[in-house]
Amino acid sequence: MSGTAGPAAMVDIKGVRKSFGPLQVLRGIDLTVRTGEVTVILGPSGSGKSTLLRTINHLDKADSGRISVNGALVGYRRSGNKLRELREREIRKQRTNIGFVFQNFHLFPHLTVLENITEAPVSALRRPKKEAVAAARALLARVGLADKAGAYPRQLSGGQQQRVAIARALALEPELLLFDEPTSALDPELVGEVLDVIKDLARQGTTMIVVTHETGFAREAADTVVFMDDGRIVEQGPPAEVLDRPVHERTKSFLSKVL
Repeated sequence: MSGTAGPAAMVDIKGVRKSFGPLQVLRGIDLTVRTGEVTVILGPSGSGKSTLLRTINHLDKADSGRISVNGALVGYRRSGNKLRELREREIRKQRTNIGFVFQNFHLFPHLTVLENITEAPVSALRRPKKEAVAAARALLARVGLADKAGAYPRQLSGGQQQRVAIARALALEPELLLFDEPTSALDPELVGEVLDVIKDLARQGTTMIVVTHETGFAREAADTVVFMDDGRIVEQGPPAEVLDRPVHERTKSFLSKVL
């Protein structure tokens, strides 16, 4: 219908800065990600992409600025005119709503695939074990690994391990999924199987922020492409604009080397 507003903001980042000692990693980031949309972040190593992701679920605490996910401040609550940091238990509870898929899988090696996926729903969300197992089996089928429930991570390929990591993140039914270079640790022939799962999530309307060097994936799956350099957002817009008609010289230089 004409005149109706677009999707609401799932992620709202305002003025976020982060330093590690003298090194400024984020230099005032403003970014909005709308519900049901996919934002892909590109940029050279050291540009602040991964740190930005980690501030969104408070794994790295921003030095200044604020981040909200679905209207709730991440890591803090308002008390009058002040912000007070949440207790660790409250922050962990917030994180159950923000799925995070790391580049190196982070699966528990001593647990089976099924146990890796059911552990958090049972321990963090207090789901009945039987219900968590049924949901985990459905997720394994969704990522094409229905026959691997009893396997251990060491028995899987890197691509299979990453698909298990995605199923594990989905098991908490998060409102937002963050991917930190999900294919960078994979052999080239395994990249496609992981990207296919992420594309399928995109088609189903999952809100995602994906840090990646895969420009083909960005072109196909992203609603918005963000290019970062030196802790700043240099350029952002629809994939066709940023990838095919970049305005900033730094973006042009980077893309000329990766496209």
